[in-house]
Amino acid sequence: MNQTALLRPDWTPATIALMVLGFVVFWPLGLAMLAYILFGERLRNFKRDVNQAADGAFAGCRGRRGRYHWHQPTGNVAFDDWRKAELERLDEERRKLDEMRAEFDTYVRELRRAKDQEEFDRFMRDRAASRRRDDNGEAENASA
Repeated sequence: MNQTALLRPDWTPATIALMVLGFVVFWPLGLAMLAYILFGERLRNFKRDVNQAADGAFAGCRGRRGRYHWHQPTGNVAFDDWRKAELERLDEERRKLDEMRAEFDTYVRELRRAKDQEEFDRFMRDRAASRRRDDNGEAENASA
């Protein structure tokens, strides 16, 4: 952040005015502004440090398609083999579920299409019937 910013965690006229205004309007706002003035820079550094630590901790965990897979061996060969088999089984289950969802989406899409076609056909029949009635009514009025 730019050090010449108007609202920085320091004792500037703007922050003091906001703190006083906060106490006048609603005392927790003033207290929050006071905390920002006193501890704002520490919180920014704390946030940066936590983000760096989290990025480092999860750097090697991201697998394909955004899922998390732990690739680091634990040292226990039996456990690592079991974990690998379980992850493969779960990936296979995920693939089956994705296929089933695609099939269901296709089914629902066709069902909606059939319903829309039925409604459209009904509309066209009703429209044709009302035109025949109107044509018959005009013919009767013309002959009278």
